[in-house]
Amino acid sequence: MRIPFNKPFLTGKETDYIRDAVASGKISGDGVFTQKCHQFFEERYGFGKCLLTTSCTDALEMAAILLDTQPGDEVIAPAYTFVSTVNAFVLRGARIVFADSQPHVPNIDIESVASLINPKTKAIVVVHYAGVACDMEPLLALANKHNLLIVEDCAHAIDSFYQDKPLGSLGHLGAFSFHETKNVIAGEGGMLTINDERLMERAEIIREKGTNRSAFFRGEVDKYGWVDIGSSFLPSDIIAAFLYAQLENLDNIQARRKEIWQIYHEAFQPLQEAGLVRLSTIPDFATNNAHMFYLVCHTIEERNGLIEFLKQKGIWAVFHYLSLHHSPYYTSQHDGRVLPNCDRFADCLVRLPFYYELNETDQREVIENVQAFFNLRQTNHG
Repeated sequence: MRIPFNKPFLTGKETDYIRDAVASGKISGDGVFTQKCHQFFEERYGFGKCLLTTSCTDALEMAAILLDTQPGDEVIAPAYTFVSTVNAFVLRGARIVFADSQPHVPNIDIESVASLINPKTKAIVVVHYAGVACDMEPLLALANKHNLLIVEDCAHAIDSFYQDKPLGSLGHLGAFSFHETKNVIAGEGGMLTINDERLMERAEIIREKGTNRSAFFRGEVDKYGWVDIGSSFLPSDIIAAFLYAQLENLDNIQARRKEIWQIYHEAFQPLQEAGLVRLSTIPDFATNNAHMFYLVCHTIEERNGLIEFLKQKGIWAVFHYLSLHHSPYYTSQHDGRVLPNCDRFADCLVRLPFYYELNETDQREVIENVQAFFNLRQTNHG
């Protein structure tokens, strides 16, 4: 495509830092750059403890182990999300109870969550879709009332806030992604934030194959051994070196992405006012980290038509998640409830090209072609 959906942005320091990591003689996990990344996040955002992982999927799988998820447990999660959000808990034997989205925002409908809680419920997993915060205050109150654990899926949510508190710091655990489609990237890569002191020591053990190896290298124990279940969740320090170059440029990256988002939003406001499309909504309690820009069409036919129209112009726009309660794997396990809002987002949401180096000319071309598509439909249906 002439105008791709995504293009990874490089700051120019990534290969320099990778060479430094190689020259250090330690390129396995928890090297110098891993520690720099941990320190960056803990100091900038006040996360209780940060642990880099090989992916957000791995961070979620660590979370499922940390919460001591067992067969028979139930975990409430949105149906409109990526499979990793829930697969982590399915691997531990849990049953997923899917909640609907809100009517105008893909985030989980917290009012519906209350009706899904029962004695088997172990945890609630929320996804801050497009980096826009879920309304965490009533959710945390609900969790406290029922003694439930909260996991924030922050795959989209780097540098985003809820009432001045960074996402990933509000739940017991938070999982971030540094996949190449995210705001800051490492190709692949993720991070688990641990905000509950009761889980911090065990998190290190689970991440190190179930051993207390980290404590040994800090001199806290005179030998290390197998003390718990776990796996190898550590990324190479080469990945951390790449990521650190991105983190040093976070403010610059965010400023540019917000510019691009604002241009789209202002350009498409007339389409929304005419009732032709719905734009993303940023609630008063949330900030916009400019992770993506999406439109919500009226029907799946209209959405697919827009994607095809743009494709013919050399512009790559894409839809997003399919409702997981309709997935081939989970259909027979879903309780049959209709989740109309997440189905609508699955059918009608379209994401436009969005990346740091999207220049004014190309963005204007995207905007003009989207406008042309809806104007043409309005004429044909007028």
